[in-house]
Amino acid sequence: MPVHNADITAILEEIADLLEIQGANPFRIRAYRNAARILGDLPQEARLLVERGDDLTRLPGIGTDLAGKISEIITTGHCSLLDRLHRELPPAITELMKIPGLGPKRVKTLYHDLDVQTVEQLHRAAQDGSIRALHGFGEKTEQNILQAVQAHASQSRRFKLATAAQYAEALRAFLQAVPGVQQVVVAGSFRRMRETVGDLDILVTAAPDSPVMQRFTSYDEIAEVYSAGETRASILLKCGMQVDLRVVAQASYGAALHYFTGSKAHNIAIRRIAQQLGLKVNEYGVFRGEKRIAGDSEESVYRAVGLPYIPPELREDRGEIETAHAGRLPQLVELADLRGDLHAHTRATDGHDSLRDMALAARALGLEYLAITEHSRRLTVAHGLDPIQLAKQCDEIDRLNAQLDGITLLKGIEVDILEDGSLDLPDSVLARLDLVVGAVHSRFDLSRAKQTGRILRAMDHPHFTLLAHPSGRLIEKREPYDVDMLRIIRHAKQRGCFLELNAHPERLDLLDSHCQSAKEEGVLVSINSDAHSTFDFSNLKFGVGQARRGWLEKADVLNTRPLAALRKLLRRTM
Repeated sequence: MPVHNADITAILEEIADLLEIQGANPFRIRAYRNAARILGDLPQEARLLVERGDDLTRLPGIGTDLAGKISEIITTGHCSLLDRLHRELPPAITELMKIPGLGPKRVKTLYHDLDVQTVEQLHRAAQDGSIRALHGFGEKTEQNILQAVQAHASQSRRFKLATAAQYAEALRAFLQAVPGVQQVVVAGSFRRMRETVGDLDILVTAAPDSPVMQRFTSYDEIAEVYSAGETRASILLKCGMQVDLRVVAQASYGAALHYFTGSKAHNIAIRRIAQQLGLKVNEYGVFRGEKRIAGDSEESVYRAVGLPYIPPELREDRGEIETAHAGRLPQLVELADLRGDLHAHTRATDGHDSLRDMALAARALGLEYLAITEHSRRLTVAHGLDPIQLAKQCDEIDRLNAQLDGITLLKGIEVDILEDGSLDLPDSVLARLDLVVGAVHSRFDLSRAKQTGRILRAMDHPHFTLLAHPSGRLIEKREPYDVDMLRIIRHAKQRGCFLELNAHPERLDLLDSHCQSAKEEGVLVSINSDAHSTFDFSNLKFGVGQARRGWLEKADVLNTRPLAALRKLLRRTM
């Protein structure tokens, strides 16, 4: 895949944008913008100049450093400076510049003054009136931004991962049962375990006489058939989700799976590496000239370009390719690694099943321990426990532990963090527990400084163990509250406590980027179901998917430890 001037221009412009967001030297920023303009106007391909050995510094405004960057882009398909900037800045921040009316100057102000990193956070800031107070914005600009964000969000409907899974798994099972079908896999953002999914891409290998296409286009849940051919079809389900089916040859299966899994940025990066090796990668295989040399498996695609297999959850072009080159890819945590669950409720508060039923369901799934963490008294809507009620439940847990084999119940509480940072129950009660899970359930509208200070003070409590659903978001329902997450992560490290990755499909909280930050800072993350019924333990798989997107390994996850090791870690926080 040749690198064209437009590719170079896009990279140089993105570098300038990110440098401006960082607040870099204006002259340096201007140099990259000028270089992008010069390359954009250049009548011949810069790669041809490099191939001829021409000196790029002869181009107006291109010095030695910029000439080196351009040569690097042409020869490797990427720029190490841009890679570094992507690591230094939030991954989603470039998405903000896709919002009409937001250029790098405004994104810089939003990022530095309000810590707006995502479109979600931008929407919240526009809704609560924070933006109008910024210099150079005002009420009218704030309203324009709010409208632009809403228009941006409405461009394509997205489904929560767990919702998409219901349709995907049903379709996969339906297609797998069709005569002659050999393999069925759901690719796309669903396979990458994105929090939300826009549509489904399904790949199938099948015998030539298989009626798979006819069966697919007559599926019961179809609202409309957009197109139908011999090897591909597109339908709209009644739920509003588009599904694309492709029947591929076994020899191309791995290449097609790689191509349709994405992400687009990851695939482009792989194709550029292949181009440097004299190869071509597409959905049909890896080719040297006209000869296909790989493509029957994804492993063969990566092997052909000199890389180990990269798990789908990492394929976002956020450093995974460079890490793979260096032989340092993480061994990502798996569902089977979880030894227990540290956040669950029973019908003593707002759960639906008894203490015994929850214990037996956890044991049936192979878990060795389960923490019962009812709500505390402040959360009256959930019938939270007061000190007397919690003490009675602790006694009940002790009695049940004496009767059960193969599962141990831990005594805990999901205690409300009050506005001043204090906890909702007295120390005399908390001291009896195995763990204390702190949670913010009120005053989501506090300023960033106050919300952060509130949580930090709670974490300093001698009985505090684990911060539940740390950002408080509900996907597509409630924006995360404004908080300095890096400061919280670093305080958790200093304090010796832990963070939760809440696996409930409406939360999936921590963000994947915050998981990476916790890993880098050495803070353990607990993947918890927040189960309110015996069925909810199945949500753990979504939490594991989010953890894998956050590069977490088994050792980075608190509840992969056996019970004895877990108890030692919990005692350090109490």
